Amino acid sequence: MTMNRRDFLKVSTGASGSLILAVSIPGCASIQTGFEPESGEWKPDVWLELSRDDDIVFTLARVEMGQGAYTGLTTLIAEELDVDPARIIVKFAPVAPEYRNPLFGLQLTGASTSLATSWKPLREAGASARQMLVLAAARVWEVNASDCTTQDGRVVHPNGIDSLRYGQLVELADKEVIRGDVALKPKSEWKYIGRQAGKLDAHAKVTGKAVYGIDVELPDMVYAVMTRSPRHGGVAKDFNRRDVIGLPGVQDAFITERGVAVVANSYWQARKAQQALQVDWDMTGALDTSTEQVLEGYRRAASDDPGVKERTEGSVNKAAEQAEKVVEAEYEQPYLAHATMEPMNATAWYHDGQMEVWAPTQAPDLGRIAAARHSDLSPGDVTIHTTFLGGGFGRRLTQDYIEEAAAVAYQLKVPVKLIWSREEDTRHGFLRPAMLHRMKGSLAEGQLTGWQHQIVGPQILDWYVRNAAPAQYPWAPKFLYDTLGKVGLMAEGIATPKDISAIEGAVGYPYQVPNISVRHTHTDPGVPITWWRSVGYSHNGFAVETFMDELAHESGEDPVQFRQRMLDSEPRHREVLERAARLAGWGESAPEGRARGMALFKSFGTYVAQVVEAGVENGEIKVYKVTCSVDCGQVVNPRIVEDQIAGGILFGLTAALYGEINFDQGEIRQSNFHDYRLLQLHQAPKVVVDIVDSNAEPTGVGEPGVPPVIPALGNALFALTGKRQRRLPLTA
Repeated sequence: MTMNRRDFLKVSTGASGSLILAVSIPGCASIQTGFEPESGEWKPDVWLELSRDDDIVFTLARVEMGQGAYTGLTTLIAEELDVDPARIIVKFAPVAPEYRNPLFGLQLTGASTSLATSWKPLREAGASARQMLVLAAARVWEVNASDCTTQDGRVVHPNGIDSLRYGQLVELADKEVIRGDVALKPKSEWKYIGRQAGKLDAHAKVTGKAVYGIDVELPDMVYAVMTRSPRHGGVAKDFNRRDVIGLPGVQDAFITERGVAVVANSYWQARKAQQALQVDWDMTGALDTSTEQVLEGYRRAASDDPGVKERTEGSVNKAAEQAEKVVEAEYEQPYLAHATMEPMNATAWYHDGQMEVWAPTQAPDLGRIAAARHSDLSPGDVTIHTTFLGGGFGRRLTQDYIEEAAAVAYQLKVPVKLIWSREEDTRHGFLRPAMLHRMKGSLAEGQLTGWQHQIVGPQILDWYVRNAAPAQYPWAPKFLYDTLGKVGLMAEGIATPKDISAIEGAVGYPYQVPNISVRHTHTDPGVPITWWRSVGYSHNGFAVETFMDELAHESGEDPVQFRQRMLDSEPRHREVLERAARLAGWGESAPEGRARGMALFKSFGTYVAQVVEAGVENGEIKVYKVTCSVDCGQVVNPRIVEDQIAGGILFGLTAALYGEINFDQGEIRQSNFHDYRLLQLHQAPKVVVDIVDSNAEPTGVGEPGVPPVIPALGNALFALTGKRQRRLPLTA
């Protein structure tokens, strides 16, 4: 986009002549609260609605993609409101500033932050509503509010006999005012938090009532598929439209920014017509590299540039000079796809000067920006209807599939559902970046005295800020989006968070070592990347904990004891390490043909230690058992913790055993589950999850199960075979 000086000054300066970067008006609420006499509904805050009919509706600001936010966050509201969570009706939040994730300033679900960021606000919302209901009842009875109690959606009179339903009190409660901080229930009075319970959305999912993006149906809806360049960055110049448009059911076919769209009356008609496409691609700016070239480029970069200092303590050079032994290793990880079970899809409808989008997205307000980019609309003219997500893993933070649906819908002016095939999902999605790690450890008298870690690879936020920055400026004309993205990049670390996607988990190295150096050498081969479950922790966990195992072996010490000695100032790390080792029978002989490996890692505020018991059967790696100890602070629902940690373990094992996306002259070689394999049911190991009883603030569990299992498996294979594997995926 080009902009002359006169136009730039018109839109970027105010009367004072100063540069306008953002506008924030905290007093302007987009969600109205209060009592509505006509409907009989009371909205005490942006989260809750209570009706005269005793309906209780909770607005869920985080999406549900299998991680349990639907159940966990509803439980927080239910606990303080003193009602059974099953009584509460849950609806997904509209796009509004009030529902933004405070850690990111965007309405998104990611980084295992849903519970941590909601723990206090939702409890306060429930407690405030309950207190207002109690005050209203006390006024009716002319008694002291402090003498009243609540139980199962009723306010109980001090006599213990009389009571009023919440629905009877909603109008009066709206007139009450709470002065000072609202009191939250003490742990001793909790009925639902900390209790093992099933998921509230389970019944809807197993009966088919839950609506995923791919389930959306609208009257007169048509179906679209998109043919994209086989190499990222290729642009469609022409295609055989006349041949395609005459095929059965085909409504239209045309070129968009992302490729060639084919629209038909049914999905399969669109797919069949797509097979007849012959596209003339302009590959001038297209990706033209191989996986081997990417890693060669990383190695050259590592040698030419020591990288930016991310953590420095003591002198690693002096430690190396004084060491009895210096151990060096290089670790390599490939690109990875997300492989969500529900493929990318979105339904868009442009009508009456606005656009509606139904989509399984992790970031609804970014979805608005994506839709607005391909129309004459501003973000405020776009309504996002968030659905259930059939898996996210970070892939649905990137809104390319919404862009595609919106572009087609804007041109056709009818409801359009766009669906990706599995092959398209594998070959045209955004990937976890490939990374390279160079490690050096110094040993003296059996002690680790120096730790050096050089991380080589790209930063995800480089791409993200350019695309997401406009979400911070919904008032801006759309032609400013590119400019605002650049402003966001310039302000990185001030207006936007510092990008730690390459270094997270490495700079948090927990072991007490006197000399530490962590550096990042930035290099970007141009491959489209995005967040992948556990993000940078996934690759740094493999490098850090495999190298720790190597150092333990070189020192001649047991891997668990080697770590224990360096965790005196990290009691939570040490506790999960010792618990996992004890539960797994560490130190006892493993069954014949098997061996155990250990890894310890903290991610997203959660401490996890895992012991993997593995062997080799019929030429293939076999994982028999994974024992995991986890400290995630206060637990809301133990079953969800167990499910998510186990799910993360299986996700990580899939990556460790099979995960690999390769490029050949810019094209991805893999296409479907036959060559991008997933762990199958008969391969799943026994998983034991031990949860530490903690009173600390709750942290996330959707991702922390992933990072340790990969190195723990590699360490088990080394114990079994004596051969160290430094490249993923692991082999037998």
